[in-house]
Amino acid sequence: MSNMGARVSRMFRNFNLENRVIREISKEKPHVAPRHKTPVPPPVSSSDAAAGDSEVIHGKNEPLVSLLKTVWVQSEDPLPAEPVPGPPAVSEERRPLKFSLPGTGHGLADITDVPKGRLSLVEALRALNSHKTQPATWTAERVALEYCLAPADTRALLRFFIPFNVKILPPHRDGQKQIKGS
Repeated sequence: MSNMGARVSRMFRNFNLENRVIREISKEKPHVAPRHKTPVPPPVSSSDAAAGDSEVIHGKNEPLVSLLKTVWVQSEDPLPAEPVPGPPAVSEERRPLKFSLPGTGHGLADITDVPKGRLSLVEALRALNSHKTQPATWTAERVALEYCLAPADTRALLRFFIPFNVKILPPHRDGQKQIKGS
């Protein structure tokens, strides 16, 4: 169907094309606005120009020098910048892991402690799952206390990060419509 529409539009677009082109070319073109007349400086010989430029460049401009003498600059050292958060420092306070993955296969088995205020992936999943299954027991305050986290960060974590929901679909029953796979 779209091929049909393309043919029709092409037919109207190309209809009487040559006559339209000739008509457009034969139209009178608009005139360009006149340019503003500027005075042309008289030609200067190259030796005179070099001498004049040298004087302008190396000469002393007294009004500018007197203005420069009135300027007073006073500067102070800036405050030291705050350190940029990066990899944990050696002296940073750390806590041992509460939970870790069994076995050695994912590169996480060699981690034994994490900085305070941080969670490992396994701990985060366990904390989220505990809060989801038992919200009365595992409140935001208890999770924050258990894993040495800031209470505001813990509330945000429990509110916005939701662990996977597994839904088991019931088996097919007679009378229900079902999507057929391909």
